[in-house]
This record gives sequence, structure tokens and C-alpha cells, in this order.
Amino acid sequence: QVQLVESGGGLVQAGGSLRLSCAASGLTFRSIDMGWFRQAPGKEREFVGRIDWSGSRTDYADSVKGRFTISRDNAKSTLYLQMNSLKPEDTAVYYCAADRHGVEYTYWGQGTQVTVSS
Repeated sequence: QVQLVESGGGLVQAGGSLRLSCAASGLTFRSIDMGWFRQAPGKEREFVGRIDWSGSRTDYADSVKGRFTISRDNAKSTLYLQMNSLKPEDTAVYYCAADRHGVEYTYWGQGTQVTVSS
């Protein structure tokens, strides 16, 4: 079955960096678009960014543009989210998602917690 396993979350001070990974299995990773989302306590899940199957096109939410970078390694079936200049408002559970159809995604990971202290 399809599995998406995020890792790399943790506690970091404001201004710091983290890199999240999402290891995919059970699907043809190299053929599908992927995305990152996040959900802060008491808030709805929000879009962070996405990347097309080839890695040649990315889109980001305005709130993270210029600070976050999405990439992928199709040979390793792994998606990445490099987060720089982190802010306390970036604190959330971060989820990777696979197989984009419009704004919807078919598969979701379990999430990894990112906490940014001020």
C-alpha cells in the first residue's frame, strides 16, 4: 500500500533552518506531483507548496516564498522541504501529500511537528 513517511521535524529557534523529508513507497513516485501542507493548533490545514513530477516546477504560498524550497529525488522516492529563516508562525505539523489532482491530493503522510521558538 502507499506510504508517505515524514521526518526531520523538531524544535528550532527563530531564524534557524530545518529540512523535512518525505519517503514514499507503494506508488510510482517519479510520475506524480507532490505537495507540502501544514496545520497549526486551532487552525485549518494550509498549503505550503508543491512540485511537479519532474521537479522542474514549484509553487509556494506567499507566507513561505523566498524562505522555503521544495525539491525531490526521484531515484530515492523522496520529497524534501528546506525551511530557512524560520519564524514562530511557522510552528505546525507538516504533511506531505502525493498524487495531485487540481487542488486535491490522494495520499497523505502522518505529519511531523515543527516548533519554532522566539
